[in-house]
Amino acid sequence: MGGKGVVCQFLVFPLCSFQIICRIFARTMNDRELVEALLNKDPFVTKLFYYRNCRPLFLSLIHRLERNGRVWEYDEVVSEIYALLMEDDGRRLRSFGFECSFYQWVKVVALRHLLANMDKVVIDSESQEPLYERESEQSVDESAELSTARADLERLLELMPNQRYASVIRKLTLEGYESEELAQEMDVKISNLYNIKKRAMAQLTEVALFDKKKYNGY
Repeated sequence: MGGKGVVCQFLVFPLCSFQIICRIFARTMNDRELVEALLNKDPFVTKLFYYRNCRPLFLSLIHRLERNGRVWEYDEVVSEIYALLMEDDGRRLRSFGFECSFYQWVKVVALRHLLANMDKVVIDSESQEPLYERESEQSVDESAELSTARADLERLLELMPNQRYASVIRKLTLEGYESEELAQEMDVKISNLYNIKKRAMAQLTEVALFDKKKYNGY
């Protein structure tokens, strides 16, 4: 099975250390890389974006809109926003001008769209709820899980056949490198680094799947 298929298959497993690693790794993508991946319908990035990274954002919108008498299911919100951003060859997504955080932009676009699709909307103008929550306020404390994930990642990196790929993942997820900094160190373009990261994650996923099957005695 190819790398993309393997990644999609892994994402249906229960939450585990490797999936937490994937979430950390996805955060190393800058906004341009993320938009490009979404426009290309990258299955790994798309799944993480809508069902992991945007989950706190979309849940906050759902809870906010419940006060206006409209109950949204999570999958319903994802379908609505995915269709909105990707219709007409991603016309709305391509309109993002990189003048603010991509997640902030998505929240504004999503909120306006969901409000426009409610039969009756009563907007509480006196609400003190900020439109953009800080990431620390959105995220659940994962310190214990991340500690385990770090140990798991170190072990899996040692098992990767391509240690250049392993080095890229290690520097981006464990050593705090920015994409631009690593691209300069490797003497490659940012676009090339993005492709290297994709291949590295595909190989890491295959290693993790094999390790999981071995651990479970398959």
